[in-house]
Amino acid sequence: MKRPVGAPQTIRLRKGAFTKAVELAGFPSDYALARAMGVHRSTVTRVLTGHLQPGPAFIGGALTALAPMQFDDLFEITPDRHCP
Repeated sequence: MKRPVGAPQTIRLRKGAFTKAVELAGFPSDYALARAMGVHRSTVTRVLTGHLQPGPAFIGGALTALAPMQFDDLFEITPDRHCP
């Protein structure tokens, strides 16, 4: 998808792909996943429910815990709906 130059962008979780990767990696709970990612369990829950956008710690942790998954497998860059 081509993005307009200068348009605000954000990173969003590809929830279906992320959930499948977690399942295939064998993490039995959000707590186990969060420990492997180095983030708090509530951060995992909030990102999965859409109440929080993934930040650098979440993204880095996900790419580490769910290797060999790559950024584009788990996340997408989309227009920021909160900016005019």
